[in-house]
Formats: sequence, C-alpha cells, structure tokens
Amino acid sequence: MKNNNKNSLPVLGSQLTATVSVALVLLVLGVVSLLGIAAKNAASDIRSRIGFVVILSENATGEDIAALNHRWKTAPYVAAVSYASADDVLARWNETMAAEGDSITALLGVNPFFPEFEVAVKSQYAENDSLEKIVAPLRKLHGVSEIKLHGDMIRSINATVNSLTIILSAVALALLLISFVLINNTVRLTVYARRFSIHTMKLVGATAAFIRRPFIIANIFQGIVAAFVAVVVLAGLLFYAGSVEPQITASVGWREAAWVFAGLFVVGVLICTISALLSTNRYLRLGYDDMF
Repeated sequence: MKNNNKNSLPVLGSQLTATVSVALVLLVLGVVSLLGIAAKNAASDIRSRIGFVVILSENATGEDIAALNHRWKTAPYVAAVSYASADDVLARWNETMAAEGDSITALLGVNPFFPEFEVAVKSQYAENDSLEKIVAPLRKLHGVSEIKLHGDMIRSINATVNSLTIILSAVALALLLISFVLINNTVRLTVYARRFSIHTMKLVGATAAFIRRPFIIANIFQGIVAAFVAVVVLAGLLFYAGSVEPQITASVGWREAAWVFAGLFVVGVLICTISALLSTNRYLRLGYDDMF
C-alpha cells in the first residue's frame, strides 16, 4: 500500500501539471480570440459611420429634399443620415475653421454654403467600389450639386482592418501550434509517468485499444477541466472589464464570447485526445529496456 501511494504521487502531480498547462494555453488562446472579435466589431462600428456627403444645389427645392429623405429611409445601405441646412453648415465651418472674431460671412458678405446630407453606410458597403455604385444614380438627381466620398478614410480603415486581421490570424495560428506542442508535451508527461503500467498490461495480453482507452478518456476529461478553468477565468475577466468600461461589453458581446468558450472546449478536448493517442502509441511500441 505504501509503495502504491508513493507511485501515485508522480502520476497525480503530472496530471495536475498537465491540466494547469493546458488551461493556461487555452486562456491565452481565448484572450487572443476575444481581442480579434473586439477589433473586428470596433472596425465594423467605425466603418458604419463613414459614407458620403450629398451637397445640394442652389436651386434645390423642398420637394427635392423630401425625395432624398424618402430615398434614405428605404435604401438598404443607409446606416444613419443627417441633414444640415446652409446655415448649419456655415455655423459648423465658423466653429471649426474661422479665425478669432471673423467669419466667412463677414468676409464675403453672403453664405457660400449649401444644404447637405451626410450619409453613413452599413459596414458591408464601406468600400470605394460599392460607394461608387451607390452614388452614381444620385449624381443624376435634380437638386444634387456634388457628392463627396470619404475615400481616404475608407482606404485607411480598410487597410488597418486587413493588417490587423492578418496579424491576429498569424498570432492565433502560432498560438494554436504552440498550444499543440505544449499540450502534447504535458500529456506525454502523464503517459510517461504510467509507462510501466502500459508495459505490464501488454505482458498480460491487453490489446492496444484496451490500453489506450483509459488514457484517452482521462485526457478528454483533462481537456474539459482545463477548458472549464480557462472559460471561468475569461468570463470573470470579461465581466470585470465590462463593469469598468461598458464599451468593452459592446465590443465583445456575451453571445460572441460564448462561441469562443465553446471553441476552447473543442480545442482542449481535441488536442488532449490526439496527444494521448500519439503518446500511448509511442510507449506501446517501446520495449522494457527502452522505457528507462
């Protein structure tokens, strides 16, 4: 009995080490995944605030403005729209551009601006090609003088989003490979601690499938426990961050986080199972002398 207890201590210690290691790896992978979701949602939110400005002509009538308002209400690409009269545009220009005490009206004697609509499009339409197709028929409407696209802003945001997507995808892939190596090593450690039990079962005629089964089941359970620990920590961090800064909860919703949590369970179980299968196969092929 005393010897059995002593022999069980390394096994329990290796299993605990493996579980903690797997949980830490899954935790880091989950953090990167949540950061990727937050970045994607933030970029989508920014893109939904850009679009184009429709500047009306001097002879635009109230009917023209009403027709444009009706068009914005029914257009599938519109995320938000705001109307500014000529006086509103002038006041905005004076507030942001005019020198102290001077205004463009004082200099010119008239208001040189015209009413305008600022249209923000939905994120899926925030591409220069899509916007060109949208504004092409608008330029032909009566009462429309000019349409200005937020082209530079769109190109800058899209370039940033694409670069960030590539970087986060590369980091996630690297973490996935690193996690497999680390988890494989930690699982191999637990199997190594029981290598003599494997050899003993081989001697009494146990089949390879019979020997593998308890290791695979144990490592499936280990992957579930490790994923549960990682999910609890991530959920706690997300809840705390949301209580400190509500915008974080808006960037990463709990529904999206739930998909990440489910993915961690799948990754943890899958990698632990594959690692257990590879490790047990390795020791099944070894002779007694090779185990030392």
